[in-house]
Amino acid sequence: MKENICTIPINDLFKPKNGCPICRMEEMLEETYVEFIVGDAMMEPNIRIETNKKGFCRRHFTKMFSAGQKLPNALIMESHLKAIAENILPPKAPSKPDKKVIEKINALRESCYVCERIDHDIHHLLATVFSEYQKSEEFQKLYREQPFICLNHYAYIMSDASGKRGIKGKFMKPFCEDTYNLTKNYISELQEDTSYFCSMFDYRNRGKDFGKSKDVIERNIEYLTKEQP
Repeated sequence: MKENICTIPINDLFKPKNGCPICRMEEMLEETYVEFIVGDAMMEPNIRIETNKKGFCRRHFTKMFSAGQKLPNALIMESHLKAIAENILPPKAPSKPDKKVIEKINALRESCYVCERIDHDIHHLLATVFSEYQKSEEFQKLYREQPFICLNHYAYIMSDASGKRGIKGKFMKPFCEDTYNLTKNYISELQEDTSYFCSMFDYRNRGKDFGKSKDVIERNIEYLTKEQP
């Protein structure tokens, strides 16, 4: 892609303060790549070679179909099916199960061009987050003001923070504390709201207001099971 993903203003991704900021990053990347695949990528032979080889997961096939016209999707599928027929399936029926073919099919099932691009670019965006955190007190404040860091991305951030392009020296301790608090505090909030919700079914609390616990089941499901791009 012509746009350098590292030039995207990190502050713009953190300013909305709506949910997990790393989830927003992934959603932004997902939208960008889905639109790219059914748009400009149609004219990029090197991209088509990669998509023919790697294919797409069900989530991204579905999003591509929703985002693009039918013809671009059909052309992508046409060349992808051709690659499968020529490079994965044997030219004739085997006399016994072919382990290499089975391995190739299993590898294809676990492969997705969009997922791989998102995973690659998210590391670069996190490196920019670490850089901004270490040079800007304003960004540190913005980071701490996020509603939460989801459990999945807590592990993701902490892993990258200790890497080559991660947090250095004196900034490591406050960064880890801030990130931990964003995850722990939200889990504590969910626990409190869930317990309150359960207590509302006690006859002694009949007629009381559910308050912010009224949507806690939905929030728990969203937090614990959110499908990642």
